[in-house]
Amino acid sequence: MTKIKNGERILITEFEEHAKALGYKDFTAIQRAVYQPLAEGKSVLGLAPTGSGKTVAFALPLLEKIKSEDGLSLLVLEPSAELAMQTQRVLLEWGQLIGLSVEGMIGGVNIKRQIDRLKSHPNVIVGTTGRITNLIDLGKLKLDSVQSIVIDEADNLLSEETLPEIRALVDSAPESASLGFFSATKSDLLSHINRWFVQDILTFDVTKIDDTQGNVKHGLLEVSNHKKELMLLRFLHMKDFKALVFFDQMNTLQKVSGFLIHHHIREAAKLTSEQRQTSRQTALKDFRKGKVRLLLTTDVAARGIDIPKLPAVINFDLPKDPRTYVHRVGRTGRMHQDGLVINMGDDHDLRNLKQLVRGDGYELTKIYFDENQLSDTRPSHPVETGDSEAKQKKNVKKSSDDRTNGRKPVSHKSPVGHHEGKRKHKHSKRKGMHYKRTQK
Repeated sequence: MTKIKNGERILITEFEEHAKALGYKDFTAIQRAVYQPLAEGKSVLGLAPTGSGKTVAFALPLLEKIKSEDGLSLLVLEPSAELAMQTQRVLLEWGQLIGLSVEGMIGGVNIKRQIDRLKSHPNVIVGTTGRITNLIDLGKLKLDSVQSIVIDEADNLLSEETLPEIRALVDSAPESASLGFFSATKSDLLSHINRWFVQDILTFDVTKIDDTQGNVKHGLLEVSNHKKELMLLRFLHMKDFKALVFFDQMNTLQKVSGFLIHHHIREAAKLTSEQRQTSRQTALKDFRKGKVRLLLTTDVAARGIDIPKLPAVINFDLPKDPRTYVHRVGRTGRMHQDGLVINMGDDHDLRNLKQLVRGDGYELTKIYFDENQLSDTRPSHPVETGDSEAKQKKNVKKSSDDRTNGRKPVSHKSPVGHHEGKRKHKHSKRKGMHYKRTQK
């Protein structure tokens, strides 16, 4: 089915016409780099920024080699159920143009139904490592006919803990099967990928020449830790504001979620690995539609998820390593769209962050919140980052300070029995309450 012109493979007619219908004008850097090698059955490691079209980069050259009667020919492994379903949709969109069937095999759903669907011998399976391994162990899935295996988000899937399981899956396929590894960052393990897999793996790193990223502003917003929740409330006053909010710890996320619920905020939702699959899908759906404007999540739960035209990313907890920062900020500014990254922390935390990512080419600048909008200019007056309760506490503290900073409170030194001593408070009869002045 592959078309060849002047000795090079080019898009088959069905794919070319669909690409034009979608408004594609040209391949992205990663798509250009790996198309020919994958179409020729070579193994590759593709490194490109988040949102640069890596899924289409491996989908087109690998799908066009498959015939509907070939049976299972392509296996794609993903780190999460959401990412697996996302990738399945892309492969199905292109695969059905040439009569190929695509199935998803993920954890958290009925395995018996998945086994039933395997009886139809799908051409492509996209799944999570655990569920694919379960199906193989049960004898319900065989990789004897697989032509290619793709390990997506490879820097996440190929850790010291998961490497043995991935290698076992690869060993279940024919030795002739090509391998594709794709990632936005390069881990130490990926640097020695040829050592772990008996293949000649070609590396294509286009991170420096990729031009799909829009203008992304990386802002440093100085906020004390105990006022970060209040700042989230203020962001909701901004017109058309929507953001993915990242946390390091689940307990912090749950605490902030409870705070927003307490303040009757319906435009916030959680996306965590602890939720049921249906709850996660609902949260993502509402976020994409704009019903939810703050989606609270963790690095694990949000890994690889594509949210088109996401305006902003908020680092509620600042990342501890450069790779985490790259993955988080890659959620915004995709495919030539502008984006915003809001890094919240105190002065010390923000200085540490600048030091952490100084070698990655990001320009981090200070931003300020004033008049319900973000600005590059420091406001002429201090901005209160609190609600009425916080203001009340501030007033109470000020009154207390007056009493302890040399300002003597008004005292009544009328002698006992003086008529002033019997005067009632001016509000003494309000709502039936009586005020009785006590004297020493």
